Amino acid sequence: MKPVIEFENMTALRREIDRLDSQIVTLFARRAALIGRAVELKPHEGLPARINSRVDEVINNVRSVATHQGADPELVETLWRAVIDWSIKEEEKTLGASSV
Repeated sequence: MKPVIEFENMTALRREIDRLDSQIVTLFARRAALIGRAVELKPHEGLPARINSRVDEVINNVRSVATHQGADPELVETLWRAVIDWSIKEEEKTLGASSV
């Protein structure tokens, strides 16, 4: 990965941002597909859509990664809470709204 200091103009910098955005969207699509699979697996394991301890675990994990990568953990937590909320709502469409 090219160090950010090596981008000498806005055109090159924007191209890199667009490239990264594309990768991020691809990863979010993959995550959404995994949520789809969770909807299939959770009923067989007796699990609800929302598992509060898992939400806490995911948030702690991404905050830790953010800290180690030099990203703002508050920003990352905010983004992930939005992703988690969307994921749970998708699961609740099939599984209902109970939680653990």
